[in-house]
Amino acid sequence: MRDFVGCLANQAAMVAEATCSVNTSASAMAEPTVQDAITCFYRTVLSSGKELFTQVVWSANQVGGAFLSITVQYGISPSKPHAYLVRKKKGRRSFAAGDTAISLHWDTSAAAYESGPEPSKAFYLAIVADSEFALLLGDMCGRFIEHFGATHPIAAFSMVSRREQVSPREQVPGETLYSTKAALVDGGKEHEIMIRCKGDELNAKESELYVEVDKKEVVSVRRLRWNFRGNQAIFVDGSTVDVMWDVHGWWFCESSRCAMFTFRRRSAMESRLWLDGDLEQGFSAFSLLIHVFKNQ
Repeated sequence: MRDFVGCLANQAAMVAEATCSVNTSASAMAEPTVQDAITCFYRTVLSSGKELFTQVVWSANQVGGAFLSITVQYGISPSKPHAYLVRKKKGRRSFAAGDTAISLHWDTSAAAYESGPEPSKAFYLAIVADSEFALLLGDMCGRFIEHFGATHPIAAFSMVSRREQVSPREQVPGETLYSTKAALVDGGKEHEIMIRCKGDELNAKESELYVEVDKKEVVSVRRLRWNFRGNQAIFVDGSTVDVMWDVHGWWFCESSRCAMFTFRRRSAMESRLWLDGDLEQGFSAFSLLIHVFKNQ
């Protein structure tokens, strides 16, 4: 998948939030070693017709540090980037992107986490652009809107892509499991997705890969030594969703035991499986990319 940063020009803003003590020296400003990371991409269309593209990354490194980073791009005009590194769990930052006034607001001081680095409740993250709410995330956004100014209009925004870089949440002997939740169809309900892999390279004949949506098996692959890459079309909420898998790293790479799973709704104009190059033409449908790092 084309990296979202490649879709952005140099105009950017970043907020990095650490839950542990952070050295403020120049070396400490570098990005931490990330173990788990959830990256979400959003597209906003303001009432003026202007477009904003936002990348939100929730991440955690191996020593227990949690980080929030935000990148905001107005249009495609390149200019000097705006970057911030803060340790506060609540705050705001303002800057201008072209002729658009943008402010970031966040509060994760009481955030609750179910699993992984992304908070599940008791937080908010908001972007205000030209006196419009350009992005609202978290269950505390209602309180933020009332405090900030309930008369401000809410612009049309949507998630266009989600990328998860994770380790398996649960393991039993001989079996690797990972589960997540996502709405695979624009405007559709959130579905529970389960990825399950059985066997290993020493027991290739018995190896199996299963993908379930809402506890219903939708993909079943056996003999992964020969079928470690593939794709299959499934139907979710009345739409065609292409599922692609690549578990080569789990089986043949000692240094990087990573598997990739991609889910993307096929748009009405597409009659075939999408290719990586197609994504460079723009975000025509929501996509979910999962990188699962198998335990050594």
